[in-house]
Amino acid sequence: MRCVSTRGGREVSLTEAITDGLAPDGGLFLPQRLAQVGPPPCADAPLWAVANWLLRPFFEGEALGASLDELCARAFTFAAPVRWLAPDTGLLELFHGPTAAFKDFGARFLAECAARLLSARGTRTVLVATSGDTGAAVAAAFHRRPGFRVLVLYPDGRVSVRQAHQLGAFGGNVHAFRVAGSFDDCQRMVKAAFLDRELQSRAPLLSANSISLGRLLPQMAYYAQAALHAREQGRAPLSFVVPTGNLGNALACLLARELGLPIGRVVLATNANRVLVDFLATGRYEPRDSIPTLANAMDVGAPSNVERLRALFSDPTRAVEAEAIEDATIRATIASTWRKHGVAICPHTACGVAALETLRGRGAHGPWVVAATAHPAKFDTIVEPAIGAACPPPAPLAALLARPARATPLEPSSEALRRALLELA
Repeated sequence: MRCVSTRGGREVSLTEAITDGLAPDGGLFLPQRLAQVGPPPCADAPLWAVANWLLRPFFEGEALGASLDELCARAFTFAAPVRWLAPDTGLLELFHGPTAAFKDFGARFLAECAARLLSARGTRTVLVATSGDTGAAVAAAFHRRPGFRVLVLYPDGRVSVRQAHQLGAFGGNVHAFRVAGSFDDCQRMVKAAFLDRELQSRAPLLSANSISLGRLLPQMAYYAQAALHAREQGRAPLSFVVPTGNLGNALACLLARELGLPIGRVVLATNANRVLVDFLATGRYEPRDSIPTLANAMDVGAPSNVERLRALFSDPTRAVEAEAIEDATIRATIASTWRKHGVAICPHTACGVAALETLRGRGAHGPWVVAATAHPAKFDTIVEPAIGAACPPPAPLAALLARPARATPLEPSSEALRRALLELA
């Protein structure tokens, strides 16, 4: 599959797009055309088989094509079930992986790809900016893999206590840096590093943010599986509400729909950072400084994947909708979901549930599924007071929380990151 930058430039293979991460012109890679998938697997096919079916046309003729089934089987070792709260309302539980967040799916697939493509070329630094969950997923996926070191940047004081502990608890080849700034600062620093050719020659980098196609494409699989299951059950096409900050997860849902999966409406649920909501309402994309909210992983003021959205759709407002949710509503929704259904949800999932309630109030009908993006135990200081009950962490998270954690302070500048990268190299 040939890929092109959202800003033009020469074509590259999918393999090159995965290993390069960011296009040389600063744009994001996209498949030159969307592959045509064949007949879907049987209704009870495991998630790895659905991923293999979806990704097969993209990897046709690529270096990794012959081993794609093994890549998927090794990456997708946990489920993404839909928990139905009502006959027409479900939660797509994406938090059953090793770090209890949806980022585990794409991070593990990327790590499997990178291990086959790059491990024989000397040590590669996996550089990632995180607003909370991405960094831990990438760290877990590459932890102790020969030929890789991981450098994670996160905004100091703007992730949950448990998220911060996760990020600093891996040790070994994983290095956590707490940046004195916002996630947007972290993301800006990472992009600058990838465009620094002299730095890349001295400390070769691999992108693990959602700018990477190696992370974005496999995320289509859980939307596809949910949509296929619903069709098998005789339901109308599922519509999805996707909590989003950097837009990667929602873009995967949109791509799955473009491939012909039975998916209806796609609605973005954001927090008080309204960049995406305002963009879809006005047609003007105006990045701004992010503000801290309860749903911290979505505290993004300059979502990278807007560039992909605009490249894919001449009129994005016809492809996707968006709703913004304030902190007070997040707290109230966590409490009401527990009261009505006995289900604890994280603040990001609460944004999705609240957005769906707004849509229902406007007359939205049919089956809807909210992407439940993280386990509520990662946000115990928010969730437990709202529900009046303990929210114990799943075993893999509990194991990390029991380990000591360490993160190095870092100034929010490209030069500070450059020095850190060269010191590690």
